[in-house]
Amino acid sequence: MSKVTPFLMFQGNAEEAMNYYTSLINGSEIKSISRYGANEPGKEGSVLQATFSLKGQEIMCIDSVVKHEFSFTPAFSLFITCDTEEEINLLYEKLSEGGGILMPLDNYAFSKKFGWIVDQFGVSWQLTLPHN
Repeated sequence: MSKVTPFLMFQGNAEEAMNYYTSLINGSEIKSISRYGANEPGKEGSVLQATFSLKGQEIMCIDSVVKHEFSFTPAFSLFITCDTEEEINLLYEKLSEGGGILMPLDNYAFSKKFGWIVDQFGVSWQLTLPHN
């Protein structure tokens, strides 16, 4: 086994999500994109398979060719340890736009500042600013 990589299955907006995430988090990039071509099972130009990294953590994603009755669940989330109040505030604000709040950004016993949100694509994020 060479590695374990989180994998996100979108239904038509994988590239939009990758672009959004990599624009918000410094040190992030889209590493590769393979697209469906003409006469292939997926919509031409949509994401067959892609890899992006957020602060060095690689994540794979696709646009599913099959429409599913399920989406993402908060039981799986991307966890970000922030360095500053400004960083956690900005990410909380931007990632919750068009999404929802599972735990409001606040001081909790386990974190100086913590928030848990679902973004506009349905992906859950836990943001923490640890006690120093």
